[in-house]
Amino acid sequence: MSSDRDRDQSSFDKRKKTLQKKFKINYIPAAYWTVNRYIAHMTETTTPDYVSLLSSTERDFLVRNNGDQVKIDSLKGKKFGLYFSASWCRPCRRFTPNLVEVYNEAASKGDFEVVFVSADKDEESFNGYFSKMPWLAVPFSDSETRYQLDVFFRVSEVPYLMIIGENGKVLTDNGVETIGKYGVEGYPFTAERIRELEEAAKREQSLRSILVSPFCDFIISPDGNKVPVSELEGKTVGLYFSDSSYESCVEFTPKLVEVYEKLKAKGESFEIVLISLDDDEESFERDFKNVPWFALPFKDKNCEKLVRYFELSTLPTLVVIGPDGKTIHTNVAEAVEEHGVLAYPFTPEKFKELLEIEKAKEEAQTLESLLVLGDLNFVIGNDGAKVPVSELAGKNILLHHTSHSCSACRSFLPKLIKTYHDIKAKDNAFEVIFISSDRDQSSFDEFFSSMPWLALPFGDERKKNLKKKFKIFTHAAIAISPSGRAVSRKLREFIFYFGSDAYPFTEVKFKHLDEQFREMVKQWPKKVKHNLHAEHELLLTRRNAYNCNGCKEVGYTWSYLCKNCDFDLHPNCALKNDEETDNDPTDTHEFV
Repeated sequence: MSSDRDRDQSSFDKRKKTLQKKFKINYIPAAYWTVNRYIAHMTETTTPDYVSLLSSTERDFLVRNNGDQVKIDSLKGKKFGLYFSASWCRPCRRFTPNLVEVYNEAASKGDFEVVFVSADKDEESFNGYFSKMPWLAVPFSDSETRYQLDVFFRVSEVPYLMIIGENGKVLTDNGVETIGKYGVEGYPFTAERIRELEEAAKREQSLRSILVSPFCDFIISPDGNKVPVSELEGKTVGLYFSDSSYESCVEFTPKLVEVYEKLKAKGESFEIVLISLDDDEESFERDFKNVPWFALPFKDKNCEKLVRYFELSTLPTLVVIGPDGKTIHTNVAEAVEEHGVLAYPFTPEKFKELLEIEKAKEEAQTLESLLVLGDLNFVIGNDGAKVPVSELAGKNILLHHTSHSCSACRSFLPKLIKTYHDIKAKDNAFEVIFISSDRDQSSFDEFFSSMPWLALPFGDERKKNLKKKFKIFTHAAIAISPSGRAVSRKLREFIFYFGSDAYPFTEVKFKHLDEQFREMVKQWPKKVKHNLHAEHELLLTRRNAYNCNGCKEVGYTWSYLCKNCDFDLHPNCALKNDEETDNDPTDTHEFV
C-alpha cells in the first residue's frame, strides 16, 4: 500500500467548521482516531449527509471522464462507493480493473455507483487515470472537497474503498478487500451478504484461501525471504496471533518456540505463521527475529481479515489448520501452555485424551500440590510469621487474588472481612489466603496490613502457577474444599449477595444459592426511576463487576443501569425505599 496523505492537526482544525456544516454534525473525530473506530461510532449515532459532503458552494455535480456533469442528487437512494485512489500507486493500478469489472455488472442493476476521489498530483495524471474508469469523480479542480474527504475519513493509504448503503449507512469501509476477495459475488456488499460468503468460504476453506490475498501470495521467513504459501500446503499449520505489547504473548512465545522445535526435531510436518498485531514495524521486527517460524508481512491486509475470520477474542491465539486446509481448532494456546508437545496434533481425539489427564489431575489435587513448590511450603501472616501449608490441610480455603491498585478490590474488601469474621465465629476450619498482584512490596504491605488472614509472600513464584491453573486475569476468589479440590472460581458474587450465608462453599450450597438468587431477581422490577438519576430510567441489566454510583461500592452480576450515562446502582441501592424510587414491579420491560 502507498501513503501520501497525512496533513498536520492544525490544518485539520482550521477546517472543522466547514466539515461540521457539510455533515450537519456537532463534532469531528480527533486526529488520533482510526477510521474504523470512527465509522463504527458514526453508524451507531448519526448518518452524515454524504451527498452534501461531495458538493461545494460552487458545485452540485460530479463528472464523467467524457466531461458530462451528473447531479450529486442522483446518488440518493443508491448504494455507492467512495474510491480513494491515485495513478502513481501500483496497488491502485492493480485493483482498479477489478473494481471496473464489478462496477459494470453491479451498475447494470441500476442502484450502484462509484465516486473517484483522486490523490493524483496533477490534472494530466488524473485525466489519464480517470479515462479508464466508467464511474463518476469529484472534479480534480475541487481540491478543497477532495482534501476534506481525506481528512474526515482519515484516509492514510490507497487504494481505499468505502461503500455506502441506500440509507446513508456505511456497508463496509473495507471495500478493497471485499471486492478483491469476492468480486461481484459480494454485491450488494451488506454485512449479511459478506457473512454468507464467509460462511461458505469456511466450508470450502483451504490454506490458500486463508493466507493468500489479492495483494500478497507469500509469507516471509525470519531471514526475510519470500516463501510461497503453496509450500505449506499438506502440512499442519499454526496461525499464531500475537502482539508483543501483551505480557501474555511475551510469556507464551518461548513456550511455543520450545514446542515447535521439539516437533521439528521429531520430524513432524508442522509449521507456524505469525500473524502480528503489533502497531509499529520495529516491534514486529524485534519479535520476529527471535522466533524460528514464518510470518505474514507487517501490516498485511490479511492480518485484519484473519482477525475477523477467526473471530479473535483473546491473545495469544494459536489457530490450527490441518493438512487438508480445514480448521482443526480455533485456539490451542492454553493446551500448549498446559501440555506442551503432548497436545500435538491438536485433534479432537487428542483433546479427549488431555481432558482425561486433566480429570485425573483434579482428582489427585491436594492443597499441598497447589501451594507447595520446592522449599516454598508456607504462607505468612501479616505479622510476618510463617505458617506451614500442611497446617491448613483439611480446611475450607478461599484463595483471594487481588491488588491495592484495583478500586473494585478495595471496595470488596470490607465485605469479605466481615464475611471472614462471621464464618470464623462458627467454623475455625476456614482460612483466606491473599495472592497479591501488586507491583511493589510497599503496596503489598499496606494492603495486607488491613487483612486478618494469611498470604503468599510478595513476588512468590507460586502465584504464576496459580494464575495459570485457575486462569486468573484480574481479581478472583476461588474456593478450595477440605480435600484440596477447587469448588468454585466465582465466589465473589455469592459473598457479595449472601455474605457468610454462602458458607460452606460446596457445590450443593452453590446450586441452592443459584436457585435462591434467580427467584430473588424475578421479584425485582425490570426498570426503576431514582432521584439520583432522575433524567433517565434505570434498566435491570446483567453485568460483570461495576462501581455503584449510589453507595460507591463494587457490585456484581446485576445492576440498575442507564447505558446512555454509564450510571449504575446496586439493586439494594435502587430499591431500598419507596421515597427514593418510583417502581412498577409488574413492568414487563425485557431483561438486557
